[in-house]
Amino acid sequence: MGLYDRDYVRDQPRGFFLGGDRSMVTNLILINVGVFLADSLFDQAISERLWVQSDLFQKPWNAWQLLTCGFVHAPAIMHVGINMFELWFFGRDIEAIYGKREFLRLYLSLIILSALAWVVSENLFVHPANPVPMLGASGAVSGVLVLFALHFPRRLIYIWGVLPVPAWLLCLLFLIQNLVGFDQMLAGGDEHIAYATHLAGATLAFIYYSTGWNMGRLVPQRMSWSMLQRRPKLRMHEPPQHEEDLGRQVDRILEKITREGEASLTQTERRTLEEASRRYQQRRK
Repeated sequence: MGLYDRDYVRDQPRGFFLGGDRSMVTNLILINVGVFLADSLFDQAISERLWVQSDLFQKPWNAWQLLTCGFVHAPAIMHVGINMFELWFFGRDIEAIYGKREFLRLYLSLIILSALAWVVSENLFVHPANPVPMLGASGAVSGVLVLFALHFPRRLIYIWGVLPVPAWLLCLLFLIQNLVGFDQMLAGGDEHIAYATHLAGATLAFIYYSTGWNMGRLVPQRMSWSMLQRRPKLRMHEPPQHEEDLGRQVDRILEKITREGEASLTQTERRTLEEASRRYQQRRK
Protein backbone atom coordinates (compact mmCIF):
# COMPACT_ATOMS: atom_id res chain seq x y z
CA MET A 1 0.00 0.00 0.00
CA GLY A 2 1.40 3.42 -0.96
CA LEU A 3 1.80 6.33 1.38
CA TYR A 4 -1.10 8.24 -0.15
CA ASP A 5 -3.49 5.25 0.04
CA ARG A 6 -3.65 5.21 3.82
CA ASP A 7 -6.14 6.73 6.27
CA TYR A 8 -4.49 9.03 8.73
CA VAL A 9 -5.30 10.08 12.28
CA ARG A 10 -4.85 13.80 12.79
CA ASP A 11 -4.40 15.35 16.21
CA GLN A 12 -6.64 18.35 15.64
CA PRO A 13 -9.39 20.09 17.61
CA ARG A 14 -12.91 18.78 17.07
CA GLY A 15 -16.26 20.49 17.34
CA PHE A 16 -17.46 24.05 16.82
CA PHE A 17 -15.27 27.16 16.95
CA LEU A 18 -16.87 30.60 16.77
CA GLY A 19 -13.57 32.29 15.94
CA GLY A 20 -10.32 31.63 14.14
CA ASP A 21 -9.85 29.06 11.41
CA ARG A 22 -13.13 27.15 11.45
CA SER A 23 -13.48 23.85 9.65
CA MET A 24 -15.59 23.70 6.50
CA VAL A 25 -17.98 21.31 8.25
CA THR A 26 -18.56 23.92 10.96
CA ASN A 27 -19.12 26.65 8.36
CA LEU A 28 -21.69 24.55 6.52
CA ILE A 29 -23.54 23.72 9.73
CA LEU A 30 -23.64 27.39 10.76
CA ILE A 31 -25.03 28.35 7.34
CA ASN A 32 -27.73 25.67 7.44
CA VAL A 33 -28.77 26.51 10.99
CA GLY A 34 -28.75 30.22 10.20
CA VAL A 35 -30.99 29.74 7.16
CA PHE A 36 -33.32 27.53 9.21
CA LEU A 37 -33.68 30.17 11.94
CA ALA A 38 -34.25 32.96 9.42
CA ASP A 39 -36.78 30.82 7.57
CA SER A 40 -38.65 30.20 10.83
CA LEU A 41 -38.91 33.95 11.40
CA PHE A 42 -40.31 34.56 7.92
CA ASP A 43 -42.86 31.72 7.97
CA GLN A 44 -40.94 29.49 5.51
CA ALA A 45 -40.81 32.16 2.82
CA ILE A 46 -37.11 31.42 2.28
CA SER A 47 -37.69 27.68 1.81
CA GLU A 48 -40.43 28.29 -0.75
CA ARG A 49 -37.99 30.37 -2.75
CA LEU A 50 -34.95 28.09 -2.47
CA TRP A 51 -36.34 24.56 -2.67
CA VAL A 52 -36.40 22.66 -5.97
CA GLN A 53 -39.63 21.35 -7.49
CA SER A 54 -40.38 18.30 -9.59
CA ASP A 55 -41.42 20.46 -12.59
CA LEU A 56 -37.88 21.82 -12.99
CA PHE A 57 -37.62 20.55 -16.57
CA GLN A 58 -40.63 22.70 -17.46
CA LYS A 59 -38.97 25.68 -15.71
CA PRO A 60 -35.25 25.32 -16.45
CA TRP A 61 -34.58 28.92 -15.40
CA ASN A 62 -34.92 27.64 -11.83
CA ALA A 63 -31.90 25.32 -12.18
CA TRP A 64 -30.06 27.32 -9.49
CA GLN A 65 -32.45 25.75 -6.98
CA LEU A 66 -30.61 22.44 -7.42
CA LEU A 67 -27.96 23.99 -5.18
CA THR A 68 -30.00 26.18 -2.85
CA CYS A 69 -32.40 23.37 -1.94
CA GLY A 70 -29.58 21.76 0.04
CA PHE A 71 -29.52 24.62 2.55
CA VAL A 72 -33.18 24.78 3.58
CA HIS A 73 -34.93 22.38 5.96
CA ALA A 74 -38.12 24.08 7.19
CA PRO A 75 -40.38 23.47 8.95
CA ALA A 76 -39.17 20.36 10.83
CA ILE A 77 -36.41 21.05 13.34
CA MET A 78 -35.63 17.30 13.39
CA HIS A 79 -34.81 17.50 9.67
CA VAL A 80 -32.07 20.08 10.07
CA GLY A 81 -31.01 18.60 13.43
CA ILE A 82 -30.40 15.07 12.13
CA ASN A 83 -28.73 16.22 8.90
CA MET A 84 -26.37 18.59 10.69
CA PHE A 85 -25.51 16.07 13.40
CA GLU A 86 -24.60 13.47 10.76
CA LEU A 87 -22.60 16.06 8.81
CA TRP A 88 -20.69 16.96 11.99
CA PHE A 89 -20.19 13.35 13.06
CA PHE A 90 -19.02 11.91 9.73
CA GLY A 91 -17.85 15.01 7.87
CA ARG A 92 -14.94 15.99 10.13
CA ASP A 93 -12.86 12.93 9.26
CA ILE A 94 -13.70 13.23 5.56
CA GLU A 95 -12.64 16.89 5.54
CA ALA A 96 -9.41 15.92 7.29
CA ILE A 97 -8.66 13.50 4.44
CA TYR A 98 -9.56 15.69 1.44
CA GLY A 99 -8.97 19.19 2.78
CA LYS A 100 -11.34 22.15 3.12
CA ARG A 101 -11.60 23.20 -0.49
CA GLU A 102 -12.02 19.74 -1.96
CA PHE A 103 -14.55 18.84 0.74
CA LEU A 104 -16.60 21.94 -0.11
CA ARG A 105 -16.45 21.19 -3.84
CA LEU A 106 -17.51 17.61 -3.18
CA TYR A 107 -20.32 18.61 -0.79
CA LEU A 108 -21.83 21.13 -3.21
CA SER A 109 -21.52 18.70 -6.11
CA LEU A 110 -23.36 16.04 -4.11
CA ILE A 111 -26.17 18.51 -3.36
CA ILE A 112 -26.62 19.47 -7.01
CA LEU A 113 -26.35 16.02 -8.56
CA SER A 114 -28.49 14.24 -5.97
CA ALA A 115 -31.19 16.91 -6.34
CA LEU A 116 -31.06 16.49 -10.11
CA ALA A 117 -31.42 12.73 -9.68
CA TRP A 118 -34.53 13.34 -7.57
CA VAL A 119 -36.08 15.52 -10.28
CA VAL A 120 -35.38 12.84 -12.90
CA SER A 121 -36.82 10.14 -10.64
CA GLU A 122 -39.99 12.12 -10.00
CA ASN A 123 -40.58 12.62 -13.71
CA LEU A 124 -39.72 9.06 -14.75
CA PHE A 125 -41.40 7.03 -12.01
CA VAL A 126 -43.77 9.10 -9.88
CA HIS A 127 -45.47 11.65 -12.18
CA PRO A 128 -47.08 13.74 -9.43
CA ALA A 129 -50.33 15.45 -10.41
CA ASN A 130 -48.98 18.74 -9.01
CA PRO A 131 -45.38 19.88 -8.61
CA VAL A 132 -43.86 18.76 -5.31
CA PRO A 133 -40.85 20.36 -3.57
CA MET A 134 -37.66 18.77 -2.29
CA LEU A 135 -35.35 20.37 0.24
CA GLY A 136 -32.59 19.43 2.64
CA ALA A 137 -28.95 18.36 2.70
CA SER A 138 -29.74 14.63 2.86
CA GLY A 139 -28.20 13.83 -0.52
CA ALA A 140 -24.84 15.35 0.39
CA VAL A 141 -24.92 13.91 3.92
CA SER A 142 -25.64 10.45 2.49
CA GLY A 143 -22.56 10.79 0.32
CA VAL A 144 -20.45 11.83 3.31
CA LEU A 145 -21.69 8.77 5.23
CA VAL A 146 -20.70 6.44 2.39
CA LEU A 147 -17.25 8.02 2.12
CA PHE A 148 -16.79 7.60 5.87
CA ALA A 149 -17.71 3.91 5.65
CA LEU A 150 -15.34 3.41 2.71
CA HIS A 151 -12.40 5.07 4.49
CA PHE A 152 -13.13 3.70 7.96
CA PRO A 153 -15.16 0.51 7.47
CA ARG A 154 -14.29 -0.96 10.87
CA ARG A 155 -14.75 2.22 12.90
CA LEU A 156 -17.37 1.50 15.58
CA ILE A 157 -20.40 3.78 15.73
CA TYR A 158 -22.33 3.61 19.00
CA ILE A 159 -26.06 3.75 18.23
CA TRP A 160 -27.88 5.58 21.05
CA GLY A 161 -24.48 5.65 22.72
CA VAL A 162 -24.56 1.95 23.68
CA LEU A 163 -24.88 -0.31 20.62
CA PRO A 164 -21.57 -0.67 18.72
CA VAL A 165 -22.00 -1.03 14.96
CA PRO A 166 -19.12 -0.97 12.43
CA ALA A 167 -19.37 1.86 9.92
CA TRP A 168 -19.69 -0.50 6.94
CA LEU A 169 -22.73 -2.21 8.49
CA LEU A 170 -24.37 1.08 9.41
CA CYS A 171 -23.92 2.26 5.82
CA LEU A 172 -25.30 -1.02 4.45
CA LEU A 173 -28.40 -0.78 6.67
CA PHE A 174 -28.90 2.82 5.51
CA LEU A 175 -28.75 1.78 1.86
CA ILE A 176 -31.12 -1.15 2.35
CA GLN A 177 -33.61 1.08 4.16
CA ASN A 178 -33.59 3.56 1.30
CA LEU A 179 -33.83 0.89 -1.40
CA VAL A 180 -36.86 -0.61 0.34
CA GLY A 181 -38.38 2.84 0.81
CA PHE A 182 -37.83 3.73 -2.84
CA ASP A 183 -39.46 0.48 -3.94
CA GLN A 184 -42.46 1.13 -1.70
CA MET A 185 -42.74 4.67 -3.04
CA LEU A 186 -42.90 3.32 -6.58
CA ALA A 187 -45.72 1.06 -5.44
CA GLY A 188 -47.68 4.08 -4.23
CA GLY A 189 -46.34 4.39 -0.69
CA ASP A 190 -44.93 7.37 1.22
CA GLU A 191 -43.67 10.09 -1.12
CA HIS A 192 -42.56 12.53 1.59
CA ILE A 193 -39.02 11.13 1.85
CA ALA A 194 -36.60 11.76 -1.03
CA TYR A 195 -35.20 8.23 -1.24
CA ALA A 196 -33.85 8.90 -4.73
CA THR A 197 -31.80 11.81 -3.35
CA HIS A 198 -30.25 9.62 -0.65
CA LEU A 199 -29.42 6.83 -3.08
CA ALA A 200 -28.01 9.22 -5.66
CA GLY A 201 -25.75 10.90 -3.09
CA ALA A 202 -24.51 7.49 -1.91
CA THR A 203 -23.86 6.30 -5.48
CA LEU A 204 -21.99 9.46 -6.45
CA ALA A 205 -19.80 9.21 -3.35
CA PHE A 206 -18.94 5.61 -4.18
CA ILE A 207 -17.97 6.61 -7.73
CA TYR A 208 -15.90 9.52 -6.39
CA TYR A 209 -14.02 7.22 -4.03
CA SER A 210 -13.55 4.41 -6.56
CA THR A 211 -12.28 6.58 -9.41
CA GLY A 212 -10.10 8.91 -7.35
CA TRP A 213 -11.80 12.01 -8.72
CA ASN A 214 -10.69 15.43 -7.62
CA MET A 215 -13.39 18.07 -8.08
CA GLY A 216 -10.76 20.76 -8.53
CA ARG A 217 -9.32 18.98 -11.58
CA LEU A 218 -12.47 18.04 -13.48
CA VAL A 219 -11.97 21.02 -15.82
CA PRO A 220 -8.46 22.19 -16.72
CA GLN A 221 -7.79 25.75 -15.60
CA ARG A 222 -6.25 26.70 -18.94
CA MET A 223 -6.63 25.07 -22.33
CA SER A 224 -3.67 25.00 -24.69
CA TRP A 225 -2.69 23.31 -27.95
CA SER A 226 -0.16 21.15 -26.09
CA MET A 227 -3.05 19.51 -24.21
CA LEU A 228 -4.37 18.18 -27.52
CA GLN A 229 -1.05 16.74 -28.62
CA ARG A 230 -0.13 13.14 -28.04
CA ARG A 231 1.54 12.72 -24.69
CA PRO A 232 4.43 10.35 -24.00
CA LYS A 233 3.65 7.19 -22.10
CA LEU A 234 3.94 7.47 -18.36
CA ARG A 235 6.96 5.84 -16.80
CA MET A 236 6.94 4.21 -13.43
CA HIS A 237 9.51 5.55 -10.99
CA GLU A 238 10.54 4.75 -7.48
CA PRO A 239 9.28 7.15 -4.80
CA PRO A 240 11.87 9.33 -3.07
CA GLN A 241 13.71 7.74 -0.17
CA HIS A 242 12.17 10.23 2.28
CA GLU A 243 8.67 9.20 1.22
CA GLU A 244 9.55 5.53 1.68
CA ASP A 245 10.90 6.26 5.18
CA LEU A 246 7.80 8.27 6.04
CA GLY A 247 5.60 5.43 4.78
CA ARG A 248 7.36 2.92 7.00
CA GLN A 249 6.98 5.21 10.00
CA VAL A 250 3.26 5.62 9.29
CA ASP A 251 2.82 1.84 9.06
CA ARG A 252 4.51 1.41 12.43
CA ILE A 253 2.41 4.14 14.06
CA LEU A 254 -0.86 2.76 12.67
CA GLU A 255 0.03 -0.67 14.03
CA LYS A 256 0.65 0.92 17.43
CA ILE A 257 -2.75 2.65 17.30
CA THR A 258 -4.38 -0.69 16.53
CA ARG A 259 -2.67 -2.33 19.51
CA GLU A 260 -2.71 0.42 22.11
CA GLY A 261 -5.05 3.14 20.90
CA GLU A 262 -4.46 6.72 19.75
CA ALA A 263 -3.81 7.97 23.29
CA SER A 264 -0.54 5.98 23.38
CA LEU A 265 1.10 8.09 20.66
CA THR A 266 4.02 10.35 21.49
CA GLN A 267 4.26 13.93 20.24
CA THR A 268 6.85 12.86 17.67
CA GLU A 269 4.53 10.17 16.31
CA ARG A 270 1.65 12.63 16.13
CA ARG A 271 3.81 15.09 14.18
CA THR A 272 4.74 12.28 11.79
CA LEU A 273 1.05 11.59 11.10
CA GLU A 274 0.39 15.30 10.64
CA GLU A 275 3.20 15.53 8.07
CA ALA A 276 1.82 12.50 6.20
CA SER A 277 -1.66 14.03 6.23
CA ARG A 278 -0.36 17.35 4.88
CA ARG A 279 1.43 15.57 2.06
CA TYR A 280 -1.77 13.68 1.21
CA GLN A 281 -3.86 16.86 1.12
CA GLN A 282 -1.28 18.68 -1.04
CA ARG A 283 -1.45 15.77 -3.48
CA ARG A 284 -5.28 15.97 -3.59
CA LYS A 285 -5.41 19.74 -4.26
